[in-house]
Amino acid sequence: MEAKEYIDSGTLELYVYGLLTEKENLEIAELAKTNKEVDQEIAAIEKAVVALSSSFAPFHSVENFEKIKARLELKNAKVVDLKPASNWTQYAGWAAAVLLLLGFGYQTLELTKSKEEISNIGNEKNKIERNYAFLDQQNKQTQKNLTIVRDIKNTSVTLGGQAVSPASFAKVYWNQQTKTTYIDAAGLPAPPKGMVYQVWSLKLSPVLTPTSIGLLDNFEGNSQKIFAVNKTDSAEAFGITLEPAGGSLTPTMEKLYTLGKV
Repeated sequence: MEAKEYIDSGTLELYVYGLLTEKENLEIAELAKTNKEVDQEIAAIEKAVVALSSSFAPFHSVENFEKIKARLELKNAKVVDLKPASNWTQYAGWAAAVLLLLGFGYQTLELTKSKEEISNIGNEKNKIERNYAFLDQQNKQTQKNLTIVRDIKNTSVTLGGQAVSPASFAKVYWNQQTKTTYIDAAGLPAPPKGMVYQVWSLKLSPVLTPTSIGLLDNFEGNSQKIFAVNKTDSAEAFGITLEPAGGSLTPTMEKLYTLGKV
């Protein structure tokens, strides 16, 4: 094991505590003689142990004290011999250290939980913001559609169901001044795949003349089913047929879903 691995693994702390095997103790002792970094780390751990234990327990056992004193090279210093401590004072410092470690572990766990809660709150906030943006967009679209329906300048034309789909219906909102035209297609069934509804303005006399004014594209994606189509200059009636995707040049009359006169 490299010197850095000894330092990072916590083995040197066990060495100072006297919890390693005799073989492991000899390995570390030999390494400390040749490696300054390991020797300094051992000295630092020993000083920390002495300081911590002294703050919680006034006495050490003679055996432990002599070990630490020898490693700190205090043999020539003047040291007052200490009497063996009672059992509870001997281990009070270690117990306090364990409690500190447990406290640190608890704080780390609580910090992790707090970070997870903050992350969850952030995700929930993003979800709420997305929902708000969607609802805000829907609200704006609803307000726009209400303006179309309530505009007294718009001529409302009801289109009734035809033979292919008697239950179908639709409405046209046509402003004859501005020529703008909107289709309320809520009464139409969803078109089959590869098909699209096409809107026609019709002149009935002297001959029936259909003019395409647009397709009801993205039928499923339009939740309110109100579509803006091309401006309409003149019309005597409106009709909606079902056509292949992309529309047709002329209406497929057998697929005429709705029809209504102005």
